[in-house]
Amino acid sequence: MTAPHPRHRRALAIPAGMAVAASLALLPGVPASAAEASEAAQAAPSVSADSASSLSYVVNVRPGHGPSAHVKRAIAKAGGTIVTSYDQIGVIVVHSADPDFAKSVRKARGVQSAGATRTAPLPSAATTDTGAPKVLSDKEMAAAEAAEGQDPLQPLQWDLPAIKADKAHEKSLGSSKVTVAVIDTGVDDTHPDIAPNFDRDASVNCVSGKPDTTDGAWRPGAAESPHGTHVAGEIAAAKNGVGMTGVAPGVKVSGIKVSNPDGFFYTEAVVCGFMWAADHDVEVTNNSYYTDPWYFNCKDDPDQKALLEAVTRASRYAERKGAVNVAAAGNENYDLAADEITDPVSPNDSTPSDRVIDPSECLDMPTQLPGVVTVASTGAKDLKSSFSNHGLGVIDIAAPGGDSTAYQTPEPPATSGLILGTMPGGKWGYMAGTSMASPHVAGVAALIKSTHPYASPAMVKALLYAQADATPCTKPYDIDGDGKVDAVCEGSKNRNGFYGWGMADALDAVTW
Repeated sequence: MTAPHPRHRRALAIPAGMAVAASLALLPGVPASAAEASEAAQAAPSVSADSASSLSYVVNVRPGHGPSAHVKRAIAKAGGTIVTSYDQIGVIVVHSADPDFAKSVRKARGVQSAGATRTAPLPSAATTDTGAPKVLSDKEMAAAEAAEGQDPLQPLQWDLPAIKADKAHEKSLGSSKVTVAVIDTGVDDTHPDIAPNFDRDASVNCVSGKPDTTDGAWRPGAAESPHGTHVAGEIAAAKNGVGMTGVAPGVKVSGIKVSNPDGFFYTEAVVCGFMWAADHDVEVTNNSYYTDPWYFNCKDDPDQKALLEAVTRASRYAERKGAVNVAAAGNENYDLAADEITDPVSPNDSTPSDRVIDPSECLDMPTQLPGVVTVASTGAKDLKSSFSNHGLGVIDIAAPGGDSTAYQTPEPPATSGLILGTMPGGKWGYMAGTSMASPHVAGVAALIKSTHPYASPAMVKALLYAQADATPCTKPYDIDGDGKVDAVCEGSKNRNGFYGWGMADALDAVTW
């Protein structure tokens, strides 16, 4: 795929001719006052970067201690300014205008690795997001007639019965003592389907790499992506007679904003996001993005090695503190267990070039990090989505993320093969991607934690995989019906490269 690449994991990899599936479909019907309040709320200030000539770096030292006096002197001598330090994991965020900063500071005693988190000066000059909103007509809205006990738009949510969430809700909606952190583009907590379940104390803006707790700083700006708000609704949209229903409508959801105004998820922000979640007692994190500017971070490159080390330390710290980390597999139909992959989009904040990488040595993060639950996407016919990455031993579990309606058409009354979610400004709309699959699994993990409040992350993951509905390989996999195999699935019914341990099961999550 050589088209401009989104940092968050929306489905932009649906084949040519199906571009409509990558657009957003917004549901109207929200009073103007609510929309205006949301727009005003989204005007929260963002943290600005240093000068236009600076780059951001992570400097990794021995965990458990603050940077030593020697390391501080070395950073200053190399032309760096410390922004913040995560002493628990030994990761220091630094800004420097000296292009040789990383090379110089790596020589200092006590520095284990150091690398630039981007290849373009701060702030990034990139622009992102494609796909124009498509407002549903009044006729389409009126057609969504819910049964008794359902929220109005639930008939459009084919994804809930696909994981038995509708039946799970008859037994439990999840516990308000459980919080799922949406590490993403920001969450509009003024949305009527999110506000009842929003955890303000566990929300923050981490874009600079340092927590900003200004009220509303976690919200997306008016021109920023609705991605994080959509994800939050999939997880925990309240069962309140308004709009849609989340997978775990009784749990809390928080917004940890790590995407800058240009849509980039840089290492220092992601590290901050995991650390904030860990230190605010979050039980589950959802990560529907990859960490820029490298789609894959190679261990033999000194910069990329440092970024990989920093995010790995942060995600492991979050798990040690009790969080189950869930991540989207990606939308390029890559086999992540292949011997090699051509990566045409890295670095995506300057000048990318085709490079051939070994995905066992060059990792997509947080997707391929140790301990992370890696989620593949399925469509309305329970087949691997046309765009979903896959790979035996890499994919842990599958969940609905949508697909082109032409490929996988849902049963009526649902009309779209995409996934319904909440949108900023009090709207609802459709999106698709492994970005939408991951929050389904995060919601199921939250239901497991609600059922077993003292379960460790390892136990929650074990239950998640044991409860999954085993799904055999799709062979041959010809999703577009053109007579050509579009991807090869390896493995057994009980564990394979398309579906991992199988489809996530919300009913088992509340009954086991």
